[in-house]
Amino acid sequence: MRQALAVAIAGMVLLCGCHRHRVSQALAPPAPARTAPAAPTAESGETGLASWYGHPYHGRASASGEIYDMEQMTAAHRTLEFGTMVRVHDLDNDKSVDVRINDRGPFVDGRIIDLSHAAARAMGMIGPGIARVRLEILSAPAADQAHFGVQVGAFRNKENAEHLRRAMAAKYGRARLVERADEPGFWHVVVGMESTQEGASALADRIQGEDRAVTTAFVVRLDSV
Repeated sequence: MRQALAVAIAGMVLLCGCHRHRVSQALAPPAPARTAPAAPTAESGETGLASWYGHPYHGRASASGEIYDMEQMTAAHRTLEFGTMVRVHDLDNDKSVDVRINDRGPFVDGRIIDLSHAAARAMGMIGPGIARVRLEILSAPAADQAHFGVQVGAFRNKENAEHLRRAMAAKYGRARLVERADEPGFWHVVVGMESTQEGASALADRIQGEDRAVTTAFVVRLDSV
C-alpha cells in the first residue's frame, strides 16, 4: 500500500514559494456584513512567515469571489472568515499593517498569510519576499457554521491525484479532488470535513503521523473548495 502510494506521490507537483498554492473558486461576492470584536480563535496571536502575491493573480477572482486588486490592503489566509480584519506585525522591523481577508492561501509550509502587493510594500517586504510576523485579529463578520478539511497534495496528473484520493478515502472516510477555478490542470486532494479547526488540525497530525508518503498537510476552510 505504502509502495503504491509512494509511486503516486512521485508524480506530484508540490507548489513551492514561487507558486501560490491556493484552493480557490469563483463565488458570488459576499454580502456586506457588520463586524464585531472577534472571539478568540486559533489564529489570534498566530506567528509564522508572511509572503505576498501580485501578478498573475491581479484581476482574477479570489476565493471570496472578489476580483483581486494587488494595490488594495487585502490578504489571503487558509481558515479565517472572509471579511476578517487582521493586523500583521513584523517581528523584525516592528512595522504593522491592517488587512482584510478576501482570499485563501498560502499553502506553503510555515507560511500563515499572503499579503497583497500594497500591504507588502507598506511592510517593507517586497525585496525580501517573506517576513516573520504575528497576526492580531481586529474584527470578524458573523459567520455561519464553518467546516474544515486537510489538503494533502497537489498533482498535475489527475490519475495520481485520484490514486491518493482513494487511499485517503479508504483510510479516513472522506476525500475529494479539487481543481482550482483560476488555474485548471492542478488537482488538489482534500481529506475530511470537520466542524472545528481543532478537529481538522488533529486529522492533519494523524495523517502526517500515519502516512509517510504525505509530506505536508494543511488545514483548509471548506468554503474555498
